[in-house]
Amino acid sequence: MTDKSNLRLVAVDLDEASIVPRGPDVEHERKIAIFDLLEQNYFAPVGAKKGPFKLRLAIEENRLVFDISDEDDRPRVKHILSLTPLKRVMRDYFVVCDSYYQAIRSASPSQIEAIDMGRRGLHNEGSQALMDRLAGKIEVDLDTARRLFTLICALHTKA
Repeated sequence: MTDKSNLRLVAVDLDEASIVPRGPDVEHERKIAIFDLLEQNYFAPVGAKKGPFKLRLAIEENRLVFDISDEDDRPRVKHILSLTPLKRVMRDYFVVCDSYYQAIRSASPSQIEAIDMGRRGLHNEGSQALMDRLAGKIEVDLDTARRLFTLICALHTKA
């Protein structure tokens, strides 16, 4: 019998070599996403009967790497996924996020709200695309996928 209460992440590490600095707003969102993710998540690698898990996210050769270990740092599984299915939504998300960060400094509340609705819509689209990419490999709920999508957006191959 599987204990679903332990199918969760207790640590998330982002490969610093994969992170391209995008400013204090994005850095703040990344810290919040990690905090929120660790507070509450559902993360179940296929076939796992118990957790919890540690996750290291990286981008290697334009591929997304989910390197999963148990809480005692014993390697469990490593999934390497193409970023291609996520690239369009990530690009669009960055454009809208940049507009949002500019708007909160000078736009009217209704303009900010409209941009934020677009940002949230793209975030949901990216989260669903991520869940689709993870299907058959790692089961996550929508909130976990949303936070993981935020973290994946923080990872970019250096130009």
